[in-house]
Amino acid sequence: MRNDPDPSRAGQIRREASAVAQGSGVSFVMPVLNERDYLPRAISSTLAQEVDGPIELVLALGPSTDGTTELARELAAADARIVLVDNPAADIPVGLNLAIRTSRHPTIVRVDAHSELSPGYTARAIETLARTGAANVGGVMRAEGRTPFQRAAAAAYNSRIGLGGGAYHGGAEEGEAESAYLGVMRRDVLEEVGLFDESIRRGEDWELNLRIRHAGYRVMFDPTLSVTYWPRESWARLARQFLATGRWRGELVRRYGSRNSLRFFAPPALVATLALALVVAILRGTRALTGVAAALASLVFLPVAAYAGIVAASVAARRGAGLAERAWFAAVVPTMHIAWGAGFLAGVTRGARDTVDTSRLSGRNTPLP
Repeated sequence: MRNDPDPSRAGQIRREASAVAQGSGVSFVMPVLNERDYLPRAISSTLAQEVDGPIELVLALGPSTDGTTELARELAAADARIVLVDNPAADIPVGLNLAIRTSRHPTIVRVDAHSELSPGYTARAIETLARTGAANVGGVMRAEGRTPFQRAAAAAYNSRIGLGGGAYHGGAEEGEAESAYLGVMRRDVLEEVGLFDESIRRGEDWELNLRIRHAGYRVMFDPTLSVTYWPRESWARLARQFLATGRWRGELVRRYGSRNSLRFFAPPALVATLALALVVAILRGTRALTGVAAALASLVFLPVAAYAGIVAASVAARRGAGLAERAWFAAVVPTMHIAWGAGFLAGVTRGARDTVDTSRLSGRNTPLP
């Protein structure tokens, strides 16, 4: 991992986040929307965290339609550590800011309702913050699944071919990072840089960490920290999620240009190559392209074949998986790349506008045992 993930910061004065008093407490913040089947385990793993001092969990409740809000109220009535705040806009950064402003403690831990914190996660993160003087620290996203589809999606998340590149998808060494998955943060730094940008609906964590780093603070990756993440439960939901995420990344490229990592341009390059290959195939099939021109144009099929070969090799490598899971894996990986890349191209050309992730807006999730 690069020591400085942002070359534009070369020569910038480094700042250490202020230390907090021992036993000063931790505030967990969690935006929630249509998560009835996942919420109890997310809350349980959060409240089970052992830290030196009091804890609270602030839930920013979006307008759920699956009974999530009613369940959250029942859980809050049974445990005074759970605090509820309404988030009628349903946007994640808006909910996060509402929860942060409602919370009381100097250390802020972002939690996702589709995730579960590992035992000791918070205590270890607080120790890393104190030891490094960082303003934010995150660990590894460990995707898991229950159904063949969800296990295939989880395998794609955990694989370098799926979401490879970011440290939190498989990094093994502690060091400075471009961003952090979820994140354990110092409140005073969050307030200094202005909390989350509420005009950004996806990629808000990357943008926040960009401002943290440009303020001179460090964002750290600690591979000993892990969070279990449950991917979307169907192909359609996954495709909608990645389409929206890609579109917002395109918007972030419009806003921040070269501050975006080159790895973000791989999926749109794949989409452009596939589109060009399709055009060449049509022109050759209709005999509109022949001779030397056809031969040269056909070179576009080489990277397409190479990509197909990489996906096929990755499927073959999953020998312990069942047939259904391997088949879904073969479908999930291109879906992630193509949906994200198509969204990116739309976002970078037309902006994200009011694009939202609709993958959790309707229907019930797959229940967990």
